[in-house]
Amino acid sequence: MKIKKITAVYFSATGNTKKVVEALARQLKDNLELPLDIADITLPGAREKGRTFDADDLVVFGTPVYAGRVPNKLLPDLKKMFSGGGAAVIPVVTFGNRSFDDALMELKLLLEAAGFVPVGAAAVPARHAFTDQLAGDRPDIGDFQILSALADAVEVVLKFRKGEGKALRVEGHNPVGPYYVPKGEDGQPAKFLKAVPKTDRKKCDRCMLCAAHCPMGSIDLKNPAVISGVCIKCQACIRDCPQHAKSFDDPAFLSHVAMLEANYTQPAQIKTFV
Repeated sequence: MKIKKITAVYFSATGNTKKVVEALARQLKDNLELPLDIADITLPGAREKGRTFDADDLVVFGTPVYAGRVPNKLLPDLKKMFSGGGAAVIPVVTFGNRSFDDALMELKLLLEAAGFVPVGAAAVPARHAFTDQLAGDRPDIGDFQILSALADAVEVVLKFRKGEGKALRVEGHNPVGPYYVPKGEDGQPAKFLKAVPKTDRKKCDRCMLCAAHCPMGSIDLKNPAVISGVCIKCQACIRDCPQHAKSFDDPAFLSHVAMLEANYTQPAQIKTFV
């Protein structure tokens, strides 16, 4: 494979996936001495147009893990937006310390179906969107060192494999399994699909950052307390609110967060595949 350009593509509501994908892409840029393009597809407007690659491209493609899979509301856009054209790709998922389940496999299969050729992959622990108590300090220096080693390994693959050989193997089921069912403190399924963030009107100064940063475009542009579309619980509005005016008060959601904090604080390991 003769690569001429590297592109970092990511959906990153709270910045973790952006951090990981850009770090890996920049290491590859330095290793291969090639130009780097950034394609942030987090906001709705960035997902309106398609993008075509070819065999001269290397793409680092990242998403977070939601319920053990690629975010389901993102899947329709991903399936229609990209044409791989034989481009080399590194699927990357970030997960909040519990598990990446079948998300990496799902992303790999999706990219293969779009015409990309996987040459490496990674599943990286990162601060959980729901709570800082899970992987609050990840990715850390050790994770970035492992990502750097992955970049070195991919460089060797690109130099010697020439697009041939065995297909890349990653962890996960093929076909992918069901979505993870969130549980509450009582161990029973926690149903909070319809939960939406609440706004403390005393704190809110109507800066509208929450509306500007919502990946689904679901926060009303005139009244930030109104959720006019689907909420994927990404926490972007909560994390990015300078006045700390946003929060979830849904009992099932809070019970699920408490369950995670009680059972999944043991640091998860980064995993790479080449």
